[in-house]
Amino acid sequence: MLKRPRRNRINPAVRGLVRENELLVKHLVWPVFIEAGQGICTPISALPGVNRVSVDVLLESLKEATDLGILAVALFPKIEDRLKNSSASESVNPEGLVPDAIRRIKEKFPHLCVITDVALDPFSSDGHDGIVRENQIINDETVEALAAMAVCHAAAGADVVACSDMMDGRVLGIRQALDEVEYINTLICSYSAKYASAFYDPFRVALDSAPRAGDKKTYQMDPANSREAIMEVLMDQDEGADWILIKPGMPYLDIVSLARQTTHLPVAVYQVSGEYAMIKAASLAGWLNYEKVLMESLLCFVRAGADMIFTYGALDAARLLKQS
Repeated sequence: MLKRPRRNRINPAVRGLVRENELLVKHLVWPVFIEAGQGICTPISALPGVNRVSVDVLLESLKEATDLGILAVALFPKIEDRLKNSSASESVNPEGLVPDAIRRIKEKFPHLCVITDVALDPFSSDGHDGIVRENQIINDETVEALAAMAVCHAAAGADVVACSDMMDGRVLGIRQALDEVEYINTLICSYSAKYASAFYDPFRVALDSAPRAGDKKTYQMDPANSREAIMEVLMDQDEGADWILIKPGMPYLDIVSLARQTTHLPVAVYQVSGEYAMIKAASLAGWLNYEKVLMESLLCFVRAGADMIFTYGALDAARLLKQS
């Protein structure tokens, strides 16, 4: 035989030399759940090993994260029911949970990239990413609310505002609002292809942010569609997005790859709560090796073309990468 591909797999040194893709700590973004209070660390039953914490507890964890080389954290707030209403007005409170968390994180870790979620569902009594009127999600009014929310986060010191709402035209609305008040260096990460997925349920348990009525299929994408995702990516690119994000991750590796071929913008992918929960649950049952499956799944995102990976396993992955 003239061709024996196994020669390039013969030992660790050779395999290392010919390896096409590498998972590095710099690829990892750590999503964290926060809530108001002091000294709070509430385990999330649907996400084994993940907690919802108050900001003081988060700051302690961020010391380890930064020591491990993690460059970015993404904030997801659980808002008290008494602060929720149909207009999601708490989302623009400059003294609210998210702006306070941003300021405290940047004070202690000025070089850490702070990413905030720009969507109304955690703040809305309706549980939707947009303003609801007569059982309809009102697009343009929602865009105005999202733009105001993004400005609020930028004013507190957020490095990146990540719009996860899937409203039409929100990237342009946010970019114009930020530029108007001279936050020209605040980046926009657009959830360009966010699918109406069943993999989000543990996240909604963590934040109590499930829709109170109906579903999100009129704004999140149909899992059957791929060409539509490319249209969304190109629209967001033209509207001024700095990064684009695909969500969920593993079931949508084809979309990550298509996005990578379509745009020169950085491509992010989100290993969502359901993906992480399945790995954890199977490992706790003794059916899978958590560490090996986590690292393999993250490497797959890099191979598909992702520049960064949002994962609840970021700290575990960073520890394993440091050991290796």
